[in-house]
Amino acid sequence: MLRVCVKVYYDADSSLDPLKDKTVAVIGYGSQGRAQALNLRDSGVRVVVGLRGEGSSYGKARADGFEPVSIDDAAESADVILLLIPDVPMPEVYRGHIEPHLRRGKTLVFAHGYNIHFGRIRPPPHVNVALVAPKSPGPLLRQKFLDGRGVPALVAVHNDASGDAWKIALAIAKGIGCTKAGVIETTFAEETETDLLGEQAVLVGGVMELIKKGFEVLVENGYQPELAYFEVCNELKLIVDLIYSGGLTGMLRAVSDTAKYGGLTVGPKIIDEQVKENMRRALKSIKSGEFERSWTGNPRAYEELGRLMAAVEGHQIESVGRSLREKGLL
Repeated sequence: MLRVCVKVYYDADSSLDPLKDKTVAVIGYGSQGRAQALNLRDSGVRVVVGLRGEGSSYGKARADGFEPVSIDDAAESADVILLLIPDVPMPEVYRGHIEPHLRRGKTLVFAHGYNIHFGRIRPPPHVNVALVAPKSPGPLLRQKFLDGRGVPALVAVHNDASGDAWKIALAIAKGIGCTKAGVIETTFAEETETDLLGEQAVLVGGVMELIKKGFEVLVENGYQPELAYFEVCNELKLIVDLIYSGGLTGMLRAVSDTAKYGGLTVGPKIIDEQVKENMRRALKSIKSGEFERSWTGNPRAYEELGRLMAAVEGHQIESVGRSLREKGLL
């Protein structure tokens, strides 16, 4: 495969000028919505928060000094609309409350490419469609901003109707603080497919199953569940922190020689080529749309999610973890 040099934008490559005299509507006030609304406001951008009703998010927005309005009113008044609500309800909210207000020259900004990439949302050709995807949860995005720093982000443009969609996307990235760390140019397809594979095979699904299997092997062979928990779950954070700060090599240099040798010789026998082949199949399912159809295209998906969540909650590793926390050992 041809390797394309990554393009990274920083503060010097971006400006807030494209947002001057514009109103930015933040739709949703969850983890990302709150962080991005506050960061943009603190950067001098005129922000309006659009919400579906007077629930808990409404109260949080009011406490932060915003006067939330309906999503329809926010979309009508805004020049730039940030859709920061969950993937599943987003198409319904878009069709009912945003699409009717999309005049020529407006810009839609997503934090995840999912709904555009899989065609669940199809904006009209006369509006800009961009992606600004911070690579961190909202609270960390906010804290880094307050510290005068930023988190990396991915930026893409799906449709440049006005000719300045890139400048607007970079202005949003700058306003939320991400250009301080650097934002990487990508596409909606690349962001969506890599994000889903990362979640499914490594960050959520892969790590969770690896922990559970290690715990089960130790307990099934007579070892105390509490010790098993420490060895395969609790200490994982320490290892991930080392990888975060120094990469794989930095982590290896920080652990014992026994851990190095055992990890480097046995690890590839556990996470082997068959696991890699399973990951290839997962990626194929993502790229073909099979995963999307099984999730957002499946009216019974939430029933299945509830069953799967209950199974995890009922696993022995969860009861052991709760007990250790109650004893103050974690």
